[in-house]
Amino acid sequence: MKKHIASILLITLCLFSCTSGDDNYITFEDLYEEGEEFLTGELGVNSTSANAFGFEVDGLTFTEIGAFSTGNSLFNQNWVSAPASTTARDGLGPTFNARSCAGCHFKDGRGSPLVNGEDSSGFLMRISLPGQDLFGNANPVAGYNTQIQDRANNGVDYEAKINVTYEILNGAYPDGHTYELQKPIYSFSDEKFGSLEGILTSPRVAQQTIGLGFVNALPDDQILQFVDEFDADGDGISGKANYVWNVEENTTTLGKYGWKANAPSLKQQIAGAFHGDMGLTSSLFSEQECPSPQQDCADAVNGGEPEITDSQLEKVVFYQATLAVPNRRNFEDLSVLKGKANFTEINCIGCHRINQTTGISEIAAVLNNITIKPYSDFLLHDMGADLADNRPDFLASGKEWRTQPLWGIGLISTVNNHTFFLHDGRARTIEEAILWHGGEAENSKNAFKELSQEERQQIIDFVNSL
Repeated sequence: MKKHIASILLITLCLFSCTSGDDNYITFEDLYEEGEEFLTGELGVNSTSANAFGFEVDGLTFTEIGAFSTGNSLFNQNWVSAPASTTARDGLGPTFNARSCAGCHFKDGRGSPLVNGEDSSGFLMRISLPGQDLFGNANPVAGYNTQIQDRANNGVDYEAKINVTYEILNGAYPDGHTYELQKPIYSFSDEKFGSLEGILTSPRVAQQTIGLGFVNALPDDQILQFVDEFDADGDGISGKANYVWNVEENTTTLGKYGWKANAPSLKQQIAGAFHGDMGLTSSLFSEQECPSPQQDCADAVNGGEPEITDSQLEKVVFYQATLAVPNRRNFEDLSVLKGKANFTEINCIGCHRINQTTGISEIAAVLNNITIKPYSDFLLHDMGADLADNRPDFLASGKEWRTQPLWGIGLISTVNNHTFFLHDGRARTIEEAILWHGGEAENSKNAFKELSQEERQQIIDFVNSL
């Protein structure tokens, strides 16, 4: 069936792009790779709707579909402060950033950058002091710990408010076309538990949550195959693994999730978000997030011990693990195909890797042994001074970020009604996101700038097809 579709596309494309006697024309057959539109094999979903990130993968059993539905409900429901008559969903706070998972990941999508005067909506600020704690994590800030909670239940102080201003940076391509970037500058106000001046900060927006189960099922060697920490091959791209504290295994293991690859498993990533973002305890993080001297927080009634049960946590983990990745759109367009070739030519593919294969998933058997095209190596890379937050995170330096998967990126505007990218949403378009790249990506960015306007647009079209 796929070959039949490809043949039709080949004929259609050549009708519009090939002319006899033209030795330079490029055909669909030259550029299309069999099955490239299927980023997760047969488990992708064909959707271009606002709910494109909300479908389960094919092949779940009847019981698993029930677990997916329950997890979906838990993901979207608002939690409330304790005590409450709704005991299955109380325990919010006492301080927090969001009332639900969907409060940051609306429709399983991406959060928005900070807006002054508004409570965060998919945005948070990590903080720390220099050095590391006993587990290799960032050193907490006295009175606040490692994340600012800008909201709180009634009768409890929120921790602080975060503000942002933008510096406009103007630039030009070699062909004369101009561009404008906006550099965010953050500050704090209304600090309730002491000054935050001079601390280390790391602003972060919530990422889309599709495909997470495939990442969880990747054996370590599928990620470590791309490690080249000291750039032994001399291509200017290193790739470094982050090793982080695994709460369940009580040891250090490979980091896979988050902007700095600072979470080792999907379960810990989700339990950490429940704890840090919503103030909900679980069996993984059982202590209330109330650092001294937050006494009103410490004295507040809790919603149980833990507030989210293991059963609830496992349902959310299952839901997140089995969210399908949309198949690509417009993959047959000549502009997209040429953009793919240019994407490879200027070595974006050096970090945005494809063709890793999952192993055995402990969450859902349907995820076993699937070859995926995430367009990520899930490793840390030096992204240069302009993107640096200068806040270490386990082995990640203040300049290093995890390569983010690009699958689904072209649907963010449909799902979330915005196109803000990078770790704090500073890039307003894919083009701006590329232009912010530096460090190990400096050569690729400069090669992008050297392309013609048409060729740059082809790369953007390709990324939007993912």
